[in-house]
Amino acid sequence: MDPKRILVVDDEETLCEVLKINLQNEGYEVDIANSAEQALTYDVRGYALILLDIMMGEISGIQMAKILKSQPATASIPIIFCTARDTEDDMIRGLDLGADDYIMKPYTVRNVIARVKSVLRRSTRQQDEAVKEPVSVLQVDGLQLDMDLKQCFVDGEQVKLTKTEFEILAFLMAHPGRIYSRDEMVHRIWNNIVVLERTIDVNITRLRSKIGHYGSYIITRLGFGYGFRN
Repeated sequence: MDPKRILVVDDEETLCEVLKINLQNEGYEVDIANSAEQALTYDVRGYALILLDIMMGEISGIQMAKILKSQPATASIPIIFCTARDTEDDMIRGLDLGADDYIMKPYTVRNVIARVKSVLRRSTRQQDEAVKEPVSVLQVDGLQLDMDLKQCFVDGEQVKLTKTEFEILAFLMAHPGRIYSRDEMVHRIWNNIVVLERTIDVNITRLRSKIGHYGSYIITRLGFGYGFRN
């Protein structure tokens, strides 16, 4: 099996080299770009994952992610934001774009590698499931998820969800009548990568807003977690 290719985009050259060496030691092929402008000159379609800094030159990491997510050929490439910016607004913007993880500097190389492996495992599993499984639809009343096309419909109208929002809703809809703790949701959806509890809460809040009156179908049990009503 060919090694997976990773693109590291950060204007800190020393940091890029450290990440490159350590990721190569894990068996990955790694390329470096010290700006979004440089990265966008590459054939990004060949990468299995992109590690992307937010604060860069004229084109920020957020802008680069928007460009990639807007193009069908690159929209499904997992993105992990690595940034010194740690406000909730920055985290929400990254999640809204469909980022698969968000790592705040300073971080350890060991932590980055663990998250890279986790995101790649999840991405590979989703690709395998897409190949093996026939078209399937999850539906409760007028709320419908097309699991093959990864689309959400509310009373017949398509609603745009981020990748993480879609996965949370699909997980809860597939297991109605049970309350899952945040730890269980991290295990099932994020494959045990370390995420802040507020990451789950933010996603649930935005998900409820997007699906309108069906947002009430997502149950909160204070002190326990979340579920989906029967």
